[in-house]
Amino acid sequence: MVDHAIVSGYAQAILAAAKAEGALDRVEDELFRLARTIQASGELSQRLSDPGADVAAKADLAVELLSGRAHPQTVAAVVFVLQAGHGRQLLEIADEAVRLAAQERSTAIAEVRSAVPLDDNQRQRLAEALQRSTGQTVDIKVVVDPDVVGGLNVRIGDTVIDGSVARRLTELKARLTGA
Repeated sequence: MVDHAIVSGYAQAILAAAKAEGALDRVEDELFRLARTIQASGELSQRLSDPGADVAAKADLAVELLSGRAHPQTVAAVVFVLQAGHGRQLLEIADEAVRLAAQERSTAIAEVRSAVPLDDNQRQRLAEALQRSTGQTVDIKVVVDPDVVGGLNVRIGDTVIDGSVARRLTELKARLTGA
């Protein structure tokens, strides 16, 4: 069971430290990517959340994964959460930090799954289209997911827009097989 007070408290502390370092946007983006990586990797999720695993080993794993790839404040935040014994809540804390940062900017987070990375022009056009559609300023967070095959899968809060080739192929298969 997730303790929302712990999740919220750690997320707020991470954001305050990132702001103080002048690295809020980068830390937020890196936490989003880390959360998606943990979500996609059962082994990584297990290693970081195992209550019986050595806390120092978890912190060392995080440093190994993030050093040289992430802002030092991101590394420090993740290590802080792990050393405090909250590895099981790391995914939720990262997601809450992203949500709170977006809320502070009065933006909605659009998690976009694409088979390939999107360039700046594609991101901008997509953000504008989503803003027209939702009436909200939208912050695009792209997750490269080869399972999408082509097209995009977009989630904004509870709303999902699935324009992926994978979904269309599944629908076509179901129609052809009558399943």
